[in-house]
Amino acid sequence: MSPAPVSPVSTPAQPPPATSPVAGSPWERIHAYRWLWSIALAVFVLDQATKLWISDRLAFGTYGPPEAITVIDGFFYIVHVGNTGAAWSMLSGKSGLLAAMALITLGAIYVWRHSLGLRLLPVQIAFGMLCGGIVGNLIDRMIHGHVIDFLDLHFGSYTYPTFNVADSGICVGVVIYLIYSLRQPAPQD
Repeated sequence: MSPAPVSPVSTPAQPPPATSPVAGSPWERIHAYRWLWSIALAVFVLDQATKLWISDRLAFGTYGPPEAITVIDGFFYIVHVGNTGAAWSMLSGKSGLLAAMALITLGAIYVWRHSLGLRLLPVQIAFGMLCGGIVGNLIDRMIHGHVIDFLDLHFGSYTYPTFNVADSGICVGVVIYLIYSLRQPAPQD
């Protein structure tokens, strides 16, 4: 028995394969992350500008009245201190190690940018703040050997660790990313 003859059937032209989300010119790839770049640059510039202003106004090591600038008496002061550690002075005296960790973190963000979802606006905002803060403190460590901190808050007898704009960017960026991540639906199997 021979097979039945097959009549030629015209098939519609297949569309060309979709391009990868990273395809395109270097300018298109940079433009895809424009919010991340813009926010990172804004945090970095604001951080460095405030640190320059503090350095011009107050001698290094200025902490507390009468030398510190009183914004709200008993609550908020502008001071000029250095931190060779991370947040809350953890790893104090390890500026070189912390600078290396900052570079590794920036490299990891770059390598895993697709897995992190960096093309999405909320993620770009979060990582823009985070990266701007990391670079701001990294520059301090490279130039001064410590991070310049100047925002000093007091809550009654408790004194919050002195911080700066870069620290704020890092913390707010992490919180935004955590909130965004927790609000996403679980992946379907």
